Parts: sequence; C-alpha cells; structure tokens
Amino acid sequence: MNHNTPSAHLLAYAPVNVMSFDLQTYLKERKTLIDSAMDRYLPSEAEQPSVVHEAMRYSTLDGGKRLRPILTLAACEAVGGQIEMAMPAACAIECIHAFSLIHDDLPCMDNDDFRRGRPTVHKVYGEAMALLAGDALFAFAFQLMSGVSSDIPSSTVLRVWQQIADATGTKGMVGGQVMDMQAQGQQSGLPEIEEIHKRKTGALLKTSVVVGGMLGGGIESELDALEIYGRNIGLAFQITDDILDITGDAEKLGKPIGSDLKLDKSTYPSVIGIEQSRELAIKAVEEAVEALSVFDEKAEPLRAIARFIIEREL
Repeated sequence: MNHNTPSAHLLAYAPVNVMSFDLQTYLKERKTLIDSAMDRYLPSEAEQPSVVHEAMRYSTLDGGKRLRPILTLAACEAVGGQIEMAMPAACAIECIHAFSLIHDDLPCMDNDDFRRGRPTVHKVYGEAMALLAGDALFAFAFQLMSGVSSDIPSSTVLRVWQQIADATGTKGMVGGQVMDMQAQGQQSGLPEIEEIHKRKTGALLKTSVVVGGMLGGGIESELDALEIYGRNIGLAFQITDDILDITGDAEKLGKPIGSDLKLDKSTYPSVIGIEQSRELAIKAVEEAVEALSVFDEKAEPLRAIARFIIEREL
C-alpha cells in the first residue's frame, strides 16, 4: 500500500551507537530507512497520470547513495533531535536532487545517457516526460514539507522552506547550472569555479545539513557550525567529483567519465591540477570536521561522512 503523506507511518530507527560506530553499516541502515520512506511517500504507479509517476519513481528509487538525506538525518541527531522529525524534509531534498539530475542529463544540458548504471530518464521515457517528471518531483518536495510534524514550530518550517528554495533556485542549483553553461569553453579562474560549484552542488549539500539541524531543534551556534561543515563538505564533494571524472572507473561510478572534458567545462583539476585539487579537498574536510568541535559524539556520523567524501575512489 502506498502512502503519500509523511504522517502516514511512524518510522522505527536505531540510534547511533558511537562506541561501535561503523560508517558503512550506518550508511546502509539509513539508506534503507530513506528508501522505504521514499517508496511510501511517492505517488503509486497505479495513480493517474501513471506514466509520470512511473518516471518519478524510476528516477528516485534507483539505488542512489542518499547522501543528502542521510546528512539531514545525521545533523538532526547531532543536535539531539529524533530523525522522525527530519525524514519528510530529508526525502524532499532527495526529490529535489533527483529532479536536478533528470534535468542535468537532458540533451539540452549535459546530454548523458546513463546515470547510476542505468539509462537516464529521458532515454527511457522521452525528453518531454523527463522534463515533466523533474517538475513534478520539485513540486512534490514542497508537498512533503507541508506534512511535517505539528510538533515543529511553524516559524522553523518556514525557515526550512526558505533554505530549500534558496538552495534550489537562482541562488543555488539553477544559478550554478546557468553559470556552468555560460562558462563552457571559457578560461575560468578559481574564483569563478568556486562560485559555480558553491551554487550548483554545494548549496543543496549545505542545506541538507542545516535543515536537519533546524528540524532537530538546534540552537543558532549549532546551526552556524553545521553551515560551516556543510559548506566545506560541499566543496570537497565537488572537487572529488571533478577528479573522479578524470581518474574514476565508469562502472563503479555508474556513469561515463570524461564528460567535463567533452563539454569543455572548467573544473578544479583543469585550473589547479589534480594534486593541488586533492590538497584543497583534504583541507576542506579538515575544516568541516573542525567546525563540529561544538558537538559531542552524536556528531560522529557527520565527521565520518566528511572523511568518506574524499576517500570514495580517490
């Protein structure tokens, strides 16, 4: 049975056991929770118009790592909150991430045929339906947010909506994509690249963390620390992606490598080289972990995820 509202199911979960913390186990368990929630929340393929619902589910229930929603849940726990409070927002952020990937893969954008080891949405459902599925996921994200727990103050919910909207629109992903497209074939410098990726990739990663802290009841000093953490892991993530586009294994990554070079994009390695890029990513992770010094052991998952970001195939 498919349920479309966050309140339709109370999520069971296991708190983090810091004494025996294992990141891979944690990521697997949290991914399972998020996958289950996404399956319940999303419209059923049996509902009309079925084809767009099928495309929405194809794009979101396809085995992604769920990094962004996991960060939301981890930040919620870091400030002492319960992840049930953050799950709708975590899934909303994953819907927005999926919407961005659908649109990025379109022929008018990056023109990619594979994503996560499977044909991209437009290759399966056609360009028009892919566009509409992305639009529907963006709208559905805010539908999810409208169903958050009544225990969360309305002022907090409004702040969360604003954070997510800013991270998605011209201040975030959309703006970054525009700048990225305009920079193709240009000799961009490091400041320009940093600004592109701060918006295109970093904004939603940072917001994933900050939103979790807000919904968990974090105080302003904790939210400030989470913002610094999120900003730095966003930088490390993008640098790592740029390096993997050159050195990675297409089979492991689930998508072709060399797409940045094919599209003549300016990347961190193309401007400062691979070794200096690695050093910059490592520094960003160190600063992210340092920002978490205001938290106790409940923030251990966030610390481990920061290190994991630059260890994934580098």
